[in-house]
Amino acid sequence: MRRLSNTPLAFPDFKGVTRLLILVNLASFFILLVIRTLSGPLSQEIAQFMAFSPWELTHGAFWQPFTYSLVHGELGTTFFELLSLWFVAGFLENLHPSRWVMGLYIASVLGAAAAALAIYGVAHAFGWSVANQPLYGCFGALFGLMTAIGLLHGDVEFLLFFTFNVKARFLAAIYCLVALAMLFSQQSLYAFSQLGGAMAAVLYIWVAPRRGISTWFSEAGYKLVNGYYRWKRRRAGRKFEVYMRSQGKTVRVDGYGRPIREDDPRDRSRWN
Repeated sequence: MRRLSNTPLAFPDFKGVTRLLILVNLASFFILLVIRTLSGPLSQEIAQFMAFSPWELTHGAFWQPFTYSLVHGELGTTFFELLSLWFVAGFLENLHPSRWVMGLYIASVLGAAAAALAIYGVAHAFGWSVANQPLYGCFGALFGLMTAIGLLHGDVEFLLFFTFNVKARFLAAIYCLVALAMLFSQQSLYAFSQLGGAMAAVLYIWVAPRRGISTWFSEAGYKLVNGYYRWKRRRAGRKFEVYMRSQGKTVRVDGYGRPIREDDPRDRSRWN
C-alpha cells in the first residue's frame, strides 16, 4: 500500500482497475464518435439504447443501468470526467485492493441509476413534474468515489482550483450541497442520481469487506455450504443418539454432531 502525502499534487499511477475503467470509457467514447461521424442517426439510436431512461427501464430495458455510464457527451466534458476518474480511482487504488475499488465503482453506478428510477417513480405516483432526461456518463460513480475518499480519508487535502487546500471531507460535502441545490432546478433527476451514487458508496463501505464485493459473495457462499454440512452432521448425530438409546445407552452430541462422553472431563464443556 502506497503512502500518500497530505496534499497530493500529482496524478496517481495509471494502472490496475483505474486504467481498465478509463480505457473502457475511452473506447466507448471513440466508438460512438466514429459511428456519429459515419452515421449520425445510428449513433443517436445506439446512445439512446445504452443511456438510462427510467421510463424505458420500466418497459423492459433492463440493460441500461449497466450501460449508461459508457455513454459520454462532448469531448470537453468527457475529458474532465475521465481525468477526474483517473484521480479519484487511482487515489483509492493506492490505498485499497483493486477489487474493492471496482466494486465501489459498480455500486455507485447502479446506485445512481436506482436513485433516478426512485425519484421518477415517486414523481409519477404523486403527479409531480420531473423531466424524463436520459442519464449518461459516470458522474454518479465519480460522486460515489469522492464520497468514499471523504469518509475514509477525510483529512487528506486537495488543491482546489490550484489555489487553496480543502480537506476531502469538506470537498465531498460541497459536492453534496451543490447536488442538493440542483434538486430544485430542471436537472433534478440528474442531481438526485448523483446523490444516489454517493449513498450507494456509503452502503458499500459499510457492508462490503475491504477486499471487495466478490470476496464477500465467496465468503457468504462458503458460510452457506459449511452451515449445510454442519446441519447434516447434527442430523446424523441426533439419529445416532436415537439408535444408542434403543440399545440402552445414553449418548449426546454437540453442535457439530460429535459424540460427547460424560465420563471424559474434556467433553463436559461441550454439553448442550
